[in-house]
Amino acid sequence: MVSFDTLDHERLMEFVEHRVADRRLLRLLRKWLRAGVSEDGEWLRTTVGTPQGAVISPLLANVYLHYVLDLWVAEWRSRAARGDVYIVRYADDFVVGFQHRDDAERCLAEMRERFARSGLELHPEKTRLIEFGRFASENRVRRGEGKPETFAFLGFTHQCGERQSDGRFTVQRQSLAKRLRAKVKKVREWLTVHRHDPVPAMGRWLRSVVQGYFNYHAVPGNRPALWAFRQEVSRAWLWTLRRRSQKEGRRRRWPRTSRLVKTWLPMPSTLHPFPSVRFHARHPR
Repeated sequence: MVSFDTLDHERLMEFVEHRVADRRLLRLLRKWLRAGVSEDGEWLRTTVGTPQGAVISPLLANVYLHYVLDLWVAEWRSRAARGDVYIVRYADDFVVGFQHRDDAERCLAEMRERFARSGLELHPEKTRLIEFGRFASENRVRRGEGKPETFAFLGFTHQCGERQSDGRFTVQRQSLAKRLRAKVKKVREWLTVHRHDPVPAMGRWLRSVVQGYFNYHAVPGNRPALWAFRQEVSRAWLWTLRRRSQKEGRRRRWPRTSRLVKTWLPMPSTLHPFPSVRFHARHPR
């Protein structure tokens, strides 16, 4: 995770000018950067960093990291790495994998220096080195250090695991519990506001929410989280229907609601293949 509070405006504009030649657009981007922020009715000028909440901030931050991080890692990998180096980045959140620990330590040290020169800072609590991969469990058991550490990335907890079919190593991904609870909370809030809507209208909305959750989280090995989300949404729906009126609350029981659930809510199923099937590429050395 990267902090953009001290991002250098002039260097950012230099990066943008690599791809954008329209002076009118460049002038507009400078105005966005210098627009400032309003806190408690007081306007504060911004000379560094990207305005928090501005619609252009994620785009500009992504452009900045492309030149400061992506291209630099590609160059460092071919220049200094002894083994394989992989990087996956989404916005300001990224994971870098190394074949050798000494590569990881040197890259992290140089990355901190490069970020400091570019006005960026790695998040002190979310940036760490962990042992992960096929040999992590065996190595840590031999040293008496217990199970390999896990890490959270893009809404999933990633951990070392084994395939049930042949016992070979695999990366297990489970939906973050706090994200699941937050999503269920939003569903409950919507149901409270729309408590007296027609049941088919509620069913159509809940179906779109559950299917949307499945479309992202239905990765191999994550089916228990899908069932948990569907179950919590079903309970929230029953709770809402029972409070539509005293008469309906007395007669509304789970068997009756379960028929609505079967009608409107999709069943969990794995929708995404393993990463090795979807994406298999190696950077040329």
